[in-house]
Amino acid sequence: MNEGEESSTQAGHQEEPGKSEDRSNGDDRPDQKESEGTGNTRKPRKKLPLVILAVAVVAIGIGAFFWWFSTRNQESTDDAYTDGNAIAIAPKVSGYVVSLAINDNVYVHKGDLLLVIDKRDYQARVDEARAQLGLADAQLHAAEVQLDIARVQYPAAYRQAQAETESARADLRQAEKDYAREHGVDLRATTQQNVDAADARAATARANVRQADARLATAALVPDQIRQATVAVEERRESVSQAHAQLAQAELNLGWCEIRAPADGWVTRRNVQLGSYLQAGTTLFSLVTPPVWVVANYKESQLDRMRPGDKVKIDVDAYPSLELHGHVDSVQQGSGSRFSAFPAENATGNFVKIVQRVPVKIVIDSGMPKDHPLPFGLSVEPTVYFK
Repeated sequence: MNEGEESSTQAGHQEEPGKSEDRSNGDDRPDQKESEGTGNTRKPRKKLPLVILAVAVVAIGIGAFFWWFSTRNQESTDDAYTDGNAIAIAPKVSGYVVSLAINDNVYVHKGDLLLVIDKRDYQARVDEARAQLGLADAQLHAAEVQLDIARVQYPAAYRQAQAETESARADLRQAEKDYAREHGVDLRATTQQNVDAADARAATARANVRQADARLATAALVPDQIRQATVAVEERRESVSQAHAQLAQAELNLGWCEIRAPADGWVTRRNVQLGSYLQAGTTLFSLVTPPVWVVANYKESQLDRMRPGDKVKIDVDAYPSLELHGHVDSVQQGSGSRFSAFPAENATGNFVKIVQRVPVKIVIDSGMPKDHPLPFGLSVEPTVYFK
């Protein structure tokens, strides 16, 4: 009995360590599962940032590729602005403004009356010039009459002088014959009275010949006298031409008192008021005429493939909903700094290379609203699409 009890007791003691091991094993397994579970969840957490980074790099690469692919045939710049023609309106005559028909920023058509300068002084000058022209015409008519008279009278006077000279010479010859006859006969055959009379007739005949020669010499100047009359006519004609020119200038000045629009456009920068005194040549306002174009300052590295005729899309900062289309008109033959008031001097030893910008003129083809013109100087962003 005692041996049986001891054996059973030993057997029981032997079984208890096994149970304890089983229990210990049973107690350790949940810890192992927790440790295994904890290890499995920590490894993915370490790989997740790498995966996100890889995905981001791939996405950026794909985006960069598509961006390059879509923009490889285009160039854009935000250094661009609108530009156009602005006509400076200035008077050609001085005077007070008596009528002003315009206001700021209004649209006018070619030929519209803009303002009127006081005409009274210029009208008086026109009247004076017309009077001078009438006087010059009268003097010309008188000179032409004198020329006609000279052409008839002077040759007739010359012929008359010739005839008188011949008559005087004939009288002289007859007187000399009488003189010779009276002095050639015996004094008893004649009288002293006849001799004295012959002497007197001879002397008178000689005097008449001298007078006739003098008149003939004067009448011989007929060509010079006609030429002088012709010169007088030419001088009067020049006076008439001068009077015509003075009248034309006076009428021009009178017409310039009315300033009209030289073209269609918008009145801008008006600095004239009713009653103002205007000096000739002083700018009164500017007339902005259509069309409007774009001047884009592209970098020199962007001009390699740019050619006139390339299509352009234009975005206007002031009007985001407005999309304009145009084309490259021309590329300026020189950078902006080259034509500045003080161009850079790179031969002084302090050269620093700077990327230059070249102005490119872009003409707007479509998209411009007729009732909504673009002012000059607006910032735009043109995009040139290469062919």
